[in-house]
Amino acid sequence: MSSKFLAELSSDYEKLFETELGYDVIIYAGEESNVKEIHAHSNILCIRSQYFRSAFSNEWSEKKDGKFILRKPNISPRLFNIILRFIYCGNIELKNLQGPEILKLLIAVDELNIQQLISYIQEYLIEHQTEFLHQNPTGILETIYQYETFTDLWNFCLEKICEEPKILFNSDKFIDLKAPLLKMLIKRDDLNMEEIEIWEGLLKWCFAQQNMINDPTKWSKDDAIKIERSLHRFIPLIRFYDINPADFFYKVYCYKEILPQDLIHNLLEFHIVPNMKPKTNVVPSRKPNLKFKLDSTLIESNHITLFASWIDRKDSYKKNDIPYEFKLLYCSSRDGFDAASFHRNCDNKGATIWIAKIQGTTQLIGGYNPLDWKGNNVWKYTTDSFLFHIADEKNAFTAKLGYVNNNNANYAIYCSSDHGPHMGNFYCNGTNNWTFHNSINDVIFAYPKIGIPESFKVEKYEVFQVIKK
Repeated sequence: MSSKFLAELSSDYEKLFETELGYDVIIYAGEESNVKEIHAHSNILCIRSQYFRSAFSNEWSEKKDGKFILRKPNISPRLFNIILRFIYCGNIELKNLQGPEILKLLIAVDELNIQQLISYIQEYLIEHQTEFLHQNPTGILETIYQYETFTDLWNFCLEKICEEPKILFNSDKFIDLKAPLLKMLIKRDDLNMEEIEIWEGLLKWCFAQQNMINDPTKWSKDDAIKIERSLHRFIPLIRFYDINPADFFYKVYCYKEILPQDLIHNLLEFHIVPNMKPKTNVVPSRKPNLKFKLDSTLIESNHITLFASWIDRKDSYKKNDIPYEFKLLYCSSRDGFDAASFHRNCDNKGATIWIAKIQGTTQLIGGYNPLDWKGNNVWKYTTDSFLFHIADEKNAFTAKLGYVNNNNANYAIYCSSDHGPHMGNFYCNGTNNWTFHNSINDVIFAYPKIGIPESFKVEKYEVFQVIKK
């Protein structure tokens, strides 16, 4: 059958869904004040879903005046309409839904046993809604964990959190995480955290569970027993030998009363006795599954995926598919703000990307120069450069992007021995006082307004060489 006929068939079934002609099913979707009556056709529902075939059997269904009655208080009318439209005509539109709503939709299609959509929605969330995990990582993990069919989404969330543990460990809801999930995470070899940070996170979680303060000097004997029991299952999972001596003394040894005495003895021996090796039954060090280690105090690995996608003008990259390496060339806190230092470190390095933090804010700004910074009082032409503005340094998804205006691409990059990064209407004079000209009448208006202030001080900035793998 040609695609034209399939499109007509789909359109006809969509009209049947919308007109409700000859319906014999009444579905009450939603609860309380949000209940809506939805009409459908039992034959179509049964053909497309095992759930409805069972629901319309004599054992399940309520029937009144020749019509099947279904009540689904756990699925909102909006989501039910999306599902029914797919059942009737094979069309589904997710762009207008936010991550949490899409997750609720996934749960609904799992209940209704619509297998095609279970895979499709998981894939869509992974490709287009990755930021939803930042909003409530604890709740999302615990929700997905309950569903055996959400394998792809579950694996993605675990890998994402192992790559960027701060998403979870710095969340306000981290202390609400269920013990089995926390144990599963701490057990992983690819959890990308310093061991002392994992230990401190575990303690924070444990004290919150027991509603106790983090001060061993104020614990009663019963308090110590409660903490010891709460920690017991996690202790074998902590790689204590990977904690440096100072952190061990100040952040682990102070809890010696609630830790196994043989463990404390062995750790003391390891740190005090010269050339003492760890015991043979020690858990191996973690090996984060990352293809690069980012040398930066301003950005994290999730920013790098954005930068790579902007450079190639793609929707997104997965972490392990990034085709570039980002090598730190210059750091103002290490090398100074002067222009001479900038050029000494960054000239003759080819393509670079620079990132700066605006003083007294959480804002990051930056730009991509696909050419070079070498030259004196010379403009350079490119149509591939861009500036960006990130309103919240901890959330890369607040970023706004502005590519160079093709009509002013002759003014894309400016190289001068007494300037830092200077791109079109963005200007750095070699100090920490920077300017962005917003006037559209300016001859060098090469980049659009994306939220960069007209004048500001920079706290620090970094420049990375962009190297094609």
